[in-house]
Amino acid sequence: MRILVTGGAGYIGSFATKALLDKGYSVVVLDSLERGYKDAIDKRAEIVELDILDAQRLSNVFDKYSFEGVMHFAGYISMEESMQDPGLYFHKNTTGGQMLIEQAIKHNVKYFIFSSTAGVYGNPVKVPIPEDHPKNPTNPYGESKLMVERVLSWYQKIHGISFAALRYFNAAGASLDGTLGEDHQPETHIIPLAIKAALTGEEFILYGSDYNTKDGSCVRDYIHVIDLVEAHLLALQKLQREKGDYFYNVGTGKGYSNKEVIATVQKISGINFAIKEASRRAGDAETLIADPTHIQKDLGFSPKYSDLETIVKSAWKWHRRKQ
Repeated sequence: MRILVTGGAGYIGSFATKALLDKGYSVVVLDSLERGYKDAIDKRAEIVELDILDAQRLSNVFDKYSFEGVMHFAGYISMEESMQDPGLYFHKNTTGGQMLIEQAIKHNVKYFIFSSTAGVYGNPVKVPIPEDHPKNPTNPYGESKLMVERVLSWYQKIHGISFAALRYFNAAGASLDGTLGEDHQPETHIIPLAIKAALTGEEFILYGSDYNTKDGSCVRDYIHVIDLVEAHLLALQKLQREKGDYFYNVGTGKGYSNKEVIATVQKISGINFAIKEASRRAGDAETLIADPTHIQKDLGFSPKYSDLETIVKSAWKWHRRKQ
């Protein structure tokens, strides 16, 4: 089976490409390389350097290859950046997503797996958060992803395309051998930023210490990237067995505060870097913890590497190696 992986030069897309190839799938990676890295792509994959917003060239790719499935990771991912430039996010994430879905339908792609986010929920009224929780994003990033989910739902009703939208909580960690990891530009995620502080001696900025949580800092549910990719493979198998539209939270059901994450990075690195507390970032939700019951029951999903210490140890190994 040939799978198109958009954003395959990015963090999660590169892990997914490797996992698909290891399982015997044929993979074509489509990436603009604007924020991805060509050397992160498994050499067994075919690579097409292309922005999904280039409609004609995108159509040509679908004409050239016969894809049975698409895993769509391409897009911008920074909540903070989306609050500064919402148009960038609606154009790249929402318009680009719709253009990709249109090509998938036109070319009779059977299976579509969408990289969504827990950001579709906004500030939760119930924790842990189930999939049927109200959708009230607090930033354009979450809204742009929710809009693609809605496009997929309508196209499934009208055109019959089968899809799974995976709502990530906080993807984190690196390969256990330290050879593949997280390298975003701009980087806004707490674990790589804390590791950078440990490695460079720079001051770490903690945004928000007055939330209504156990220690005043935000609480998040972290999922190791290896476990996250396994959820994609299970979702693909689900679509092969049963047509339809599926929504899954991908998390563990356990939350860690920002201060707990920082303390773990200091413990693993052995470096007590300086921390400066700053005001909250606009658009940040207070607590995001998944209710993973649905994905556990429906797909048999069981994270293996998503305890905070394993996540941080793997990330630390990757960043030290990369330094």
